[in-house]
Amino acid sequence: MVELAKLYPNEKNALRKKALNQCARELLLAQSSDWLFIITNGTMVDYAKKRIKDHIGRFTKLYEQIKSDSIDAEFLKDILKKDPIFPDIDYMIYS
Repeated sequence: MVELAKLYPNEKNALRKKALNQCARELLLAQSSDWLFIITNGTMVDYAKKRIKDHIGRFTKLYEQIKSDSIDAEFLKDILKKDPIFPDIDYMIYS
């Protein structure tokens, strides 16, 4: 995420900026302490692992799309609907 923030400082392209913000969101969701707590306590382990994998997968897919300048607007729209947390997140917090 630090790499993306440095590569795209103050992004003006609306779609790319939305994708960068979603990358930041997915990273935060993947790093949630809840998942490790659930795994450590042995409750709903498969669900927690799936969520971590999903968020890392989304981040990686968006990362690759941003870097190749081929952002899938429908994919981005879909994942924005799935986890609409942190609506005001700014990817530049990673710069």
